[in-house]
Amino acid sequence: MKGALTYRAVHAVSPGKLEVTEKRLLDPPAGHVRIRVEACGVCHSDSATVEGLLPIEWPRVPGHEAVGRIDMLGGGVEGWAVGQRVGVGFLGGSCGHCEYCRDGALVNCINQGYTGVQRDGGYAEVMIARASGLMAVPDELSSVDAAPLLCAGLTTFSALRNSPARAGDVVAVFGFGGLGHLAVQYARHMGFEVVAIDRGSDKAEVSKKLGAHHYIDGSAADVAKALQALGGAQVVLATASGGKAVAAALGGLRRGGVVISLGATEEPIELSAFELLFKELGVDGALTGTPKAGDTTLRFSAMSEVAAMIETMPLERAAEAYAKMMSGKARFRMVLTMA
Repeated sequence: MKGALTYRAVHAVSPGKLEVTEKRLLDPPAGHVRIRVEACGVCHSDSATVEGLLPIEWPRVPGHEAVGRIDMLGGGVEGWAVGQRVGVGFLGGSCGHCEYCRDGALVNCINQGYTGVQRDGGYAEVMIARASGLMAVPDELSSVDAAPLLCAGLTTFSALRNSPARAGDVVAVFGFGGLGHLAVQYARHMGFEVVAIDRGSDKAEVSKKLGAHHYIDGSAADVAKALQALGGAQVVLATASGGKAVAAALGGLRRGGVVISLGATEEPIELSAFELLFKELGVDGALTGTPKAGDTTLRFSAMSEVAAMIETMPLERAAEAYAKMMSGKARFRMVLTMA
């Protein structure tokens, strides 16, 4: 690719339709870098672009779990170097001047946009990213292994690290899938008593292999009663989409416990005010994390040997990888490779 004036990409051209294309190589504008992508995870949130769930300007390249090496710096970029391996997550990079940035709440920056939604993402050999959103990838992680940690990993790690749970507390992971299988590993290494919850018995063995102390089959047991038999959960991390799943998890909390919802859904969460008041329960949401939290997620993963279970496909098979992920048949993360 060196010296080429174009690069390969896969873009969404209409709802549900992905096509391979050639795009013109551009220099990064001020405050941005150009990255030669080596790997990009395929995440359920990519459906916001591919299915047109959010306002999209077609065509648009999806992908917000991208890892690659910087090959050009835009004007004014400091702290990053050509050749450095970096990651790009869902948040497109904070502006530094809005009220939330000025207050240190970078996740809530109102001017950053979403990678692969308002700006082209990582289903490509090359992408341009805002320098303020970059994450540093440690040498101990391959690009393929690092990719899913930039969204699924960062989201679950940050939610657990910022939760009220302390070492020794019962923490339940509701939904043992792409996010859940990473959350179980992080929770175990953080010192929690870990409960994995899903429907069916087929995930019991792998959940315990990855660190769960207990497995609850939601199709065969009352989840709330099973959690209360363990003393009640201080935190239930609800990785599965659906308001009903979040509401059901509430009954498994100990007094003062909290459900943290990670699954995006339009389904409303119906809660009992009586339960919330008299047991002092809480319901929170968690949207990914800051770039600094991303750096920490990657380092912690490398130190603790937390890793996603991955299936790789080459870039030109992006539509196939996306379809497999959306069908729920991926075990557990799909990653596109550019080589």
